[in-house]
Parts: sequence; structure tokens; C-alpha cells
Amino acid sequence: MTHPNAPSPDAPPDNVTPLREDADAGPGAPALRQPPNNIEVEQALLGAILRNNRAYEAAGDLLEAKHFYAPEHQRLFGYIRSVIDRAQVANATSLAHIVDEDDLLKGVGGREYLYQLDAGLVTIINARQYAETVRDLYVKRELIGLGEDVVNDAYDSSDLDFTADRQIEKAEQRLYDLAVTGDADRSVIAIGRAAGLAVDAVEKAMQREGHVVGVTSGFRDIDNMLGGLHPSDLLILAGRPAMGKTALATNIAFNAAHAYRKIETDPDSPGGGQVIEEGGHVLFFSLEMSSEQLAARIMAERARVSSDKMRRGEIGPEEFDRVAQAAEELSRLPLYIDDTPALSITGLRQRARRVKRQHGLHLIVVDYLQLLQPPADKRIEGRVNEVSEITRGLKTLAKELEVPVLALSQLSRQVENREDKRPQLADLRESGSIEQDADVVTFIYRPEYYLEKEHPEQRGNEAPEKFQERVERHNQRLAEARNIAEVIIAKQRHGPVGTVELQFTGEFTVFSDLDRHHDPDMY
Repeated sequence: MTHPNAPSPDAPPDNVTPLREDADAGPGAPALRQPPNNIEVEQALLGAILRNNRAYEAAGDLLEAKHFYAPEHQRLFGYIRSVIDRAQVANATSLAHIVDEDDLLKGVGGREYLYQLDAGLVTIINARQYAETVRDLYVKRELIGLGEDVVNDAYDSSDLDFTADRQIEKAEQRLYDLAVTGDADRSVIAIGRAAGLAVDAVEKAMQREGHVVGVTSGFRDIDNMLGGLHPSDLLILAGRPAMGKTALATNIAFNAAHAYRKIETDPDSPGGGQVIEEGGHVLFFSLEMSSEQLAARIMAERARVSSDKMRRGEIGPEEFDRVAQAAEELSRLPLYIDDTPALSITGLRQRARRVKRQHGLHLIVVDYLQLLQPPADKRIEGRVNEVSEITRGLKTLAKELEVPVLALSQLSRQVENREDKRPQLADLRESGSIEQDADVVTFIYRPEYYLEKEHPEQRGNEAPEKFQERVERHNQRLAEARNIAEVIIAKQRHGPVGTVELQFTGEFTVFSDLDRHHDPDMY
């Protein structure tokens, strides 16, 4: 069957780049290239669906109307999809009156062409293969268009803000979008297979020393509450300035990288012969501090040296030796830092994929969410919508790479206006999208910080002894809060919520597990 508008091998189609541009080309010059297409396969697929709509069940999830090359086939597939989606039968008879009203389809023969497709000797068995061919040819045509756009964008110097880096981000995003074209079927999995994967995860957790399903945070009580940082989860760590968000994030990143090891299980065990990874390779996006500043902070934490004194060079030989040992320890860790400023969510995704491909990746940390930029090729109105796009992008990245993404977030000032300064979900800036997309939302809160700023003052008619009682109560609360940090787990999609207390040593900005049976100053 020949499509009435099928391109002739000798007739160059529109908008196609020739093999060479030569105004004086003679009869022996190479023919112009045509976009990849196969009209016969498109006809066979449409005919199979018209003959038996079960062919649509086999192929429909792979295709959209735009995947067809012939405009008439795009239009016809759209009609077929609309009819089937209404739970009606799509065949030549039911579509004939629709085709009669469509000038584009009438141009190729109208209902006569429809009946020719229906009469083709095609079976449902080949429908999936035909759909894959149609999609593959569409992707190749899009790659040609992408290449042309990359060339044209590189030549265009009218937009000074559209730098080479942003052009690369745009091209990589389009390549990624093409790569996942038709991937909807890959997300469909039988419940038995899903149950088996869940059992495997539990078995691996039993084999790990920390008995966590995901990547360890390095903090006993946090891991007990969360079960580790789970693959595909988006975790938000939020807090007001000076609460220690970055310090806690760097502690978690270091702990996860420091714990990385491969465990070979006993071949005779139920799931024996496996190699189980504990801890992980960590990628830390530092949008606020440089890589040197972040490394210096981690070294100060490990060496138990004041970062302020270290920065000013006011440390002795013994302290310097500890810093050098910490640097040597860091050099052996699978911890990678990206301090690119004003990074977009597209650029972050690009870099994360590269690290996973080159080194392996188990955890991503982003410090912090509000400093990320939305995709460069999208115009988004309003900061709330920008943050929504960013959080959706982080959640998508977590699922795509199958790693947990820990993103830090600022809190609104309304916390300061309450008597109880403990953060709540409503305090998240642009909280609607953040809370919705996150699997886990945690807050970091240090009551000591606020108690030190609240100095009791004697009221007008207050007796001296009453005032002294208030001062003593305040001092007692301050003593109890000294060096204590609360990690408030306000949302956990797959587990309980609650509060975990950690030890915080402000001089070294380091967190550790809290042991109330011993003197906190010993840690």
C-alpha cells in the first residue's frame, strides 16, 4: 500500500539538510537526505489497531500522535486514541464520519484510505514491534532537529545571557527528554516482583552492620527513626539561620562517605553470594560556600579545632598535625563537592548523572534549595512556582538515579514571632510544594540559641524574690539546653514522626549522638 503523500526518493522533503550545499551541483551530486521514516510501518500499525483494538493496548503506551511521520497518520492516531479512551470501538466504520469532516484526511482519500488500512493483512502480534519502530524513527528525527538547534543556538549571539553553559544544559535536558520517550511501560511492575525487591532490601539491611535499609546518616537515633536515607526519597532539612543546617548536612555527608564499604555475604546464607554496599559515595552541592570553605569546615570538625582559629592561622603545631591528619582522611573518602554558583536544577541533574556514571553515587546533598535556579529553558512566573519546579526536579532526580536527595531549606521569619520557636511545617518558605514533594521533612532547632538571647527583665510590680525565681528557672532551662540540638521529624511518608536529640559542640560545629548518662562536655 502506498501512502498518497509518501515522499519520493528523488523529491527532497521540507527543512532537510543536504549532504552538501553546492549551487553548481550537477546530475552526479549526492541526493538530499530525508528524515528517517517508514510510512509502510505506520500504515501497518494503524491497520492493526483498526482491525483489532487490542493492538492499541500493546502499543498505545509507547506512542503519541507526534511520533508518526505522516501528518495524516498523526491526525488519525489522535482520533483512534480519543475514541478508545472513551471506551468505544475504533474501526473504519466508527471513524468514517470523522474522517469525512477532516480536510487533511480527505486529501489522502478520506474513508477510502481508512478502509484500505483496515483491509491490510496485519496481525496484532506485530503491533508492539511496529510501535517501537515508529518511536525509534521519531527519536532519530528529533535528534536531527536537536543537532540543528544546537548549531543555530551557538551561532546566535543576540542573547548575552544565553551562555555556552546554558546552551549545554538546554541540549542535555532535551537529550534526556528524548531518552525517556516511551518509558512509561518500564514503570509497570508485577506486585510479585515488587515484593521480591522489598524482601531483598530487608535482607540487605539485616546484613549491614547498622541494619538500615538506606544510606546511614551516622547518627544512631536518626537512623533508628528513618531506617537510613532511602533511595528515591527527597529529604528536606530546614531551619532558621545559626541552627546548624550546613553543619548537620556536612556531618551526614562525611558519615555516609566514611561508612562506605562493600560487604561480601556468606554464599551459604539464604541470599548468599551478594555484594552489599554500606554507606555510600556522596555528591555535595555547595551553593553557598566554596569547596575549600566546606572542606575546611569538615577538617575542623574532624580535627576538633576551631574553624575560626584555623582560618586565621591561630593554631599550634599539635592542632595543625590533627588538621593534616583530617585532610589525609578526607582524601580517601568518596565525597565529591560541586560549588558551582547559581546552579540550575537542570545543571545539577547533569552533574549528578555524570558523577554516578564515573564514580557511582549513593547520596546527594544540596545546600541549599532556595539558591537553586529553575530550568533555563522555562519561563516561570513567581517564586512559589519556581520552588515547585525545583522540588519536583529534585524528587524526579532521586527516583531517576535511585539515590536519596537531602536538600537544605530556609524557614520564614514567622518562627521568630512565636513564643515557642520550634519550627512547624507551615514555616517552610514556599511550603506548599516543598512539603508536598518531600518524603521526609526534618527541622533542626537549638533551644540554647534562643534562651541565650532571652534575658529576663524585672516587671514593674514584680517582687524581687519572684524575679529571682524567674531568673533561676531561665538559667536552669538554659543549662538543660546547653549543647543540645533537636532534630524534629515533622513528616515521614513511610514511618513515624518525632524528635531526636543530638549533641552539638558549637566551637567545632559538630553533631554527635547524645548520651545523657555522661557529661556532654566530654564530647
